[in-house]
Amino acid sequence: MRLTKQTNYAVRMLMYCAANEGHLSRIPEIAKAYGVSELFLFKILQPLNKAGLVETLRGRNGGVRLGKPAAEITLFDVVRVTEDSFAMAECFEDDGVVECPLVDSCGLNSALRKALNAFFAVLSEYTIDDLVKARPQINFLLGLTGEQHYRKPSVVAPAA
Repeated sequence: MRLTKQTNYAVRMLMYCAANEGHLSRIPEIAKAYGVSELFLFKILQPLNKAGLVETLRGRNGGVRLGKPAAEITLFDVVRVTEDSFAMAECFEDDGVVECPLVDSCGLNSALRKALNAFFAVLSEYTIDDLVKARPQINFLLGLTGEQHYRKPSVVAPAA
């Protein structure tokens, strides 16, 4: 199983907003920090906004911010909103067309469902806040500057 780029950058966008707490984040700044297109981030923003994970403010001084505290947004919340399917095998798919005669009594189906539930349980244990706090230099790494953020240390040449 592999998560999509949409999920990856949704988590990154939320981390950026959490690190920039108290300020509106702008899509061009987030895109620059991660080296991704603004259009791609705008696409990701829609489902996050609809799910209440972010709030958007339009206009010249607009931007995006978390829709609730970072400590209340789990990785499972993000994955649930950004991933289209969790079908690990054809018997998980919703279309009802399964050619396997064991579909209703298959040990593989049961094992994969158990593994998927364990995956979701682990994602539910981690929040955006956990990810941000795990990186003390996140503001520096993301290029966030200002009074509330770390400043890039100046390079001092060694004395001769």
